[in-house]
Amino acid sequence: MVKHIILWQLKDEYTEEQKVEIRRGIKEGLEGLVGIVPGLVSVHVQAEMLASSNADVMLDAVLESEEALKAYAVHPAHQAVANGKVRPYTKSRTCIDFEVE
Repeated sequence: MVKHIILWQLKDEYTEEQKVEIRRGIKEGLEGLVGIVPGLVSVHVQAEMLASSNADVMLDAVLESEEALKAYAVHPAHQAVANGKVRPYTKSRTCIDFEVE
């Protein structure tokens, strides 16, 4: 199994109300990929955080293998969410992938 964790910061130009809606869209879009993308075991998007945080959204996904992670990255359903709900609104992305048992 592979753990895929991403932290995003949203662009500064958005109001807090807009950020709430953007985070909701990211959460719904990415969590909705389970059962659609082969090899994607689970997805949790954390869209609410404490004031001490310096990231706006966290993706915590589990995939069957490194090959499944590579296929997830280019899967059309994932690309649609990434291009429609994530990339237009984010200014930074940090990722870590690692094997889990």
